[in-house]
Amino acid sequence: MRVFLAGATGVIGRHLIPLLTASGHQVTGLARSPAAAQRLRALGAEAALADVFDAAALTDALVLAAPDAVIHQLTDLSGGRTDANARIREIGTRNLVDAARAAGAGRMIAQSIAWAYQPGPGPAAEDVPLDLAADGARGATVAGVAALETAVAELPAWVVLRYGLLYGPGTWYAADAMMADRARAGELTADADVSSFVHVDDAAAAAAAALGWPSGAVNVCDDEPAAGVDWLPVYCAAVGAPAPANADGRHGWARGASNSRARDDLGWTPIHPSWRTGFSS
Repeated sequence: MRVFLAGATGVIGRHLIPLLTASGHQVTGLARSPAAAQRLRALGAEAALADVFDAAALTDALVLAAPDAVIHQLTDLSGGRTDANARIREIGTRNLVDAARAAGAGRMIAQSIAWAYQPGPGPAAEDVPLDLAADGARGATVAGVAALETAVAELPAWVVLRYGLLYGPGTWYAADAMMADRARAGELTADADVSSFVHVDDAAAAAAAALGWPSGAVNVCDDEPAAGVDWLPVYCAAVGAPAPANADGRHGWARGASNSRARDDLGWTPIHPSWRTGFSS
């Protein structure tokens, strides 16, 4: 299968390219600079130079690559900003979907998140609606997710991967990254908010497997949604940080997500089934 990978130079993309090529797929990765293109070629992919916000150049790149499937792993998380990532989800996805359709691609796999669901008492399954009534920064995040997922569903076949919080090498939760620095500075508080996590290796494996999955949204997260009072002390210990302070209360939307569809219906099994062991791996 010919696969066009947007977000090929990101943390998931770098893990995903070897999985795709090992399965016999011909991969073209999107790059914004000659240096990035060279890195993609070293991983075994062809490279297409274009910016996702340049609709004409992006369309030309996809038409030339003539992919059977497009994988969307684009993010902009520099500095912890959410507005840049919302722009990628809304405008970048719109351009990528239009370009994929112009190129005749029949399938799209796209990265979404597993914490955009409406408030509720337990881990959310995929049939729980998105939290479209949210306001403020969360409202902007959910609106971006909704725009991405709606656009992707225009393709004949599509899978939206609703990832849990991503951890592992190259992520915010790596021992040399932002969240570890904040933990060591004593800036993180353990509360009752429930999160679901997914290791970057498992996220990449799901994206590769999704080339054969039926259309729909899929929660891609580990087996153990957990409150901050449970997972944060384990994380702090793993990165050499002091034990965090505790706080009361849970946001209704901070409920975690169920991976039953991925596990039971689609046969996806995480290499790292729990953050308890994954944080130290």
